[in-house]
Parts: sequence; C-alpha cells; structure tokens
Amino acid sequence: MSIHDHPKKAKEFVSNDERMHWHDKALWFVREKRDKASKSIPEWEKLREYAQQIKTHTMANLDKYLLEFEENATKRGIKVHFAKDAKEHNEIVYNILKEHQVKKVVKSKSMLTEECHLNPFLEKKGIEVVDTDLGERIVQFRKEPPSHIVLPAIHLKKEDVAKTFHKELGTDENNSDPTYLTRAAREHLRGKFLEADAGITGVNFAIANTGGVVVCTNEGNADMGSSLPKLHIACMGIEKIIPRLQDLSIFTRLLARSATGQPITTYTSHYHGAIENGEMHIVIVDNNRANFLSSNKYKKALNCIRCGACMNTCPVYRRSGGHSYDYVIPGPIGSSLATFRDPKLHKTLSFACSLCGSCSNVCPVKIDLDSQLYNHRQDLYEKNIISTKKRVIMKLSVWVLNSPILFSILGKITRKIVPLIPKKIIYNRFNIWGKQRDIPNMPTKSFKELYKEGSIDVK
Repeated sequence: MSIHDHPKKAKEFVSNDERMHWHDKALWFVREKRDKASKSIPEWEKLREYAQQIKTHTMANLDKYLLEFEENATKRGIKVHFAKDAKEHNEIVYNILKEHQVKKVVKSKSMLTEECHLNPFLEKKGIEVVDTDLGERIVQFRKEPPSHIVLPAIHLKKEDVAKTFHKELGTDENNSDPTYLTRAAREHLRGKFLEADAGITGVNFAIANTGGVVVCTNEGNADMGSSLPKLHIACMGIEKIIPRLQDLSIFTRLLARSATGQPITTYTSHYHGAIENGEMHIVIVDNNRANFLSSNKYKKALNCIRCGACMNTCPVYRRSGGHSYDYVIPGPIGSSLATFRDPKLHKTLSFACSLCGSCSNVCPVKIDLDSQLYNHRQDLYEKNIISTKKRVIMKLSVWVLNSPILFSILGKITRKIVPLIPKKIIYNRFNIWGKQRDIPNMPTKSFKELYKEGSIDVK
C-alpha cells in the first residue's frame, strides 16, 4: 500500500503557475460570494449555532433516529437497506439493479458512491453508469475523480472542457463558449435519461420523522433521474439524518449560501415514496462513520453537510488542487476524515494546513476543523507515524518556542547573520521550502522590541 503524498501531488499542480493562480482566484470568488450571502442574514450566526446543536444532538442519538427513519420510510413503501461498508453498499445496489434487469443507470451527484467506488463496480458487472451532473460528467469523460465536492471540475478551464467534449461528443474543438458546451451536454444527457432503466441519487438530508429524503441540486438532473425511470435508489451515509422536517429549513438556508453564495439551490427536491408504478430504495451506509462517534476530538466531523466552504477558503487547497489530497473529499474536512480513517495512508494531510482557522470560521455547522488537524498532528507524532526528519523539526520547534529567551536570542542572531550569507548557501538542495519561495528581508528589530519601544500602536 503506497502512502498518499500531498506535497508531491501539490508540487505537480503548482508547477503550472498560471493555472494555480487561476484556481486560487476562482475559489476565492466563491468564498466572497459566501461572505456577501451570509451577511445578508442578520441571524446567520444563530443559524450556525442551531445547526451545530441539531447535528450534535442527532449524532448522539443516531441509533434512535435511524430506526425512526427506517420505520417511517417503510410505511411510505420505501425499501430501506443498511450497509456496514462500501463492499456491502455496492452489492446491495447491484442486487437491486440485477433484480430489475437494469442495464443503464443515470446517477446524480453522490460523494458516497464516489467513496464506495460504485461506478467501476457496476461497470465491471456490465452496467452503464452515466453521471448526469455537468461537472461530474466532464470528469467522468476524462476518467478523473472530482476535485471538489460541489464544483467537481473546478480544476479545468473551459478550453479543457471543449477538448474533452470534442473527443467524446463531437463538438467543435475550438468553441469553448460555456453556453455552447452546456447545450451539447444537455442534448447528450437527455438521451441518457430517456434510455435509463434506473436512477441513483445521493441524499443531502434524511428526515427521521417523515421517512423522506431531500436532494439539493442546481441542474435538475436528480429530478430527471428519479422520475423518468421506474426505479430510484438513494444512497446516503448515516450522518445525513436530521430529526424533524422543521429542522430542514435551517440547513437549506445555510447550505447554498455556504457552498456557492446562492440564497437556496435551484432545486430542493423531496422524495417521500416511489413514482406511480415505480419502486424506491434507500441504502444507508456506515463505512467507518460510527467510529467517529467514540472520539471526542473528531466526532464533530460527522456534522459536515458537504457545502465545500472550507475548501473555498483554504489557502492550501486553493493553491494545491483537490487531486493532491488523494481522497474522495479534499480540503480541510477531507484531511480530517481521511487521517482519522487511515492515519498511515494519509499521514501528510494534516500538515497540508496553515492552521489559520479560516475553515472553522466559515463552516456552517461550526466544525472545529483547525483544531482537528492540529490534534491529528499530535496523534501522528505519538504513534510514530511521521518521518524522522519531521519529528526532529517538531522537537526543535517545541524546544525553541517553549523558551521566550531562547526564541529572542535566536531571532537576533538570525536577523544579523542571514543577510550576510550568500544566496547559493541558503537556497541549497536541502532547503525544500526555498525551492518555491524566497526568505523575506530581515527586519532590524523584532515585533517585541518595537512594541517595548512604543513604536507600534495596538489601539
């Protein structure tokens, strides 16, 4: 089993400087939209607090609400299945499709099915699976995983899409007009919807006291996929449960504003049963989620509503790209989830963080992401999982930072000596940080010295 190396993958992404800055700018634009949308609601912080309380309460009583949901869904004629892991989830979905002699499936966005690798599993069984979200379809054509949970093709430019569509759909390779490309995708996907034998959707929220599920989209593809075929399969993680229908209003006000800066998603679709003469199944998956509940440090990660706000604000994600994380969910929340699930495999992800705290500040359900990533670093150190070089650096850093006197002395020495050292010596092959950045000019005095002199006004 090879270790997933974020620094190595990030290096590949930032090697294209123009693309890296474009990616950074595009995501910051979404972050700014989120800020404007949140400030338009005076009670925004109250909504965040309510959402946190609801999710925390639900996770503490998850067994109760899952059983309540199953009972109410079954009353509505929905068939509910429970899967302990990805393998069981895929087998349940396949057996349902096999029973109905399904050969063609249309699927709307579902990070759970990405996590379970459902597409390749079904394709090996001879079933055609078409992702119908526009971004998902683009990356499916390119045989790439999504690079963002809300904006799966954000790493691509319109010119990249034009080339992909030319190859797959026969469009004009030189026409990268978004309207032209979208219309081509729409025509292509309409045919797939009409041919489909079954539709698979994800789930944004599952309501315990009604037994129904809610799917939030901007393209309407979930509605097409669940209403044209007679068979609808909804796949969800156990953490998607909320207790009551009235709780939903809090999350729908937070979700789209946090994700894209919209007041609400274009479509907020409620499914409380199968279509006429149809059949509906819901597959509820654990896949190691329950393990989070026993951890005081990391259980809040289950509160995530998959808005992607932490990715849009994260300076590391914006500059390193989603694929550098080598996990189905990238960014700060993905780093915590992945490291908890398999610390050896994902030992570099908790260090792909500046600990600036911006992710926690924008999270609509107030997950303490920066604290979680800091705690992961301590856990990796204690378990002796991180490299010897990193352990030595961390020990030296702790030793220096724990001694104000030593810190001040070393600061003075560094400010005096570094300007005198030739650049060839500073930027040697062992200075990994120096490959991408220059050391700033050394100030003559430290902040502490200036503060003592009264040169800094802190008012």
